[in-house]
Amino acid sequence: MSLARLRVVHRTGFRYDESVAASYNEARMTPVNTGNQSVLAARITVEPVTWTYSYRDYWGTQVTAFDVLVPHEELAVISSSTVELQDPPPAPRGLGWEALRAPSVLDTHAEYLVQTARSEPHEEVVDLARDAAGDLAPDAAARAVCDMLRSKLEYVPGSTHVTATAADVWEHRKGVCQDFAHLSIGALRGLGIPTRYVSGYLHPKAGAEVGETVEGQSHAWIEWWAGEWVPFDPTSVTPVAQDHVTVARGRDYNDVTPLKGIYTGSTDSALFVSVAVTRLM
Repeated sequence: MSLARLRVVHRTGFRYDESVAASYNEARMTPVNTGNQSVLAARITVEPVTWTYSYRDYWGTQVTAFDVLVPHEELAVISSSTVELQDPPPAPRGLGWEALRAPSVLDTHAEYLVQTARSEPHEEVVDLARDAAGDLAPDAAARAVCDMLRSKLEYVPGSTHVTATAADVWEHRKGVCQDFAHLSIGALRGLGIPTRYVSGYLHPKAGAEVGETVEGQSHAWIEWWAGEWVPFDPTSVTPVAQDHVTVARGRDYNDVTPLKGIYTGSTDSALFVSVAVTRLM
């Protein structure tokens, strides 16, 4: 069994055109423990300094809630974490379609079968997904659908807005990881495969030396259920491995937004984001 240990520093926040009197915020930026991911250390700091309150939301994500009640022109949130990642588990044999459609499965995973406004697929996508799935078992069908969708899309940074839907992405045939995740989720739910959205970080340099810090990425991928949850990256069309750090899961991006909030004032704001990843072993 091989192990990878990564340190991730995620800095994000808002810059305001003018000073705001107060802001009220939630951050979902702390990695979670999973079957092959262990969180060794995690800390969130806020500038300006304020109190914070942490809790687990309905989806199992650690949320850091905080209010800044002094005038400020910039809000910065820094998440520093160290995680240890094991080899991903072998691909499961998975359930057949009949077992996947059992009432107990449909009831347990109902929330990951219902489309959201973000995942609702174009009817053309549903037809293509059925063709790609063919006579394959659910797990193999999910992989085939993701492969088919990726072959028809172009990865273009900045080509979509954070509010883009799966239908928008299909119309333009371009997007980023968030868009590919929503599109894949919509297609797989359309086949009756429970699927959820995952947010986290990606280490982009496989050959990085121990101690080398590189510019990482906030990233999105999916997990489908075929007897167990199977993590898969529809952007690279590969299983999730030791270069992916899981932070949050939900129905779509709206459930896992890294930083969101409201502020008192009429000025405009701009989001900033940076991620640094260091391989420790």
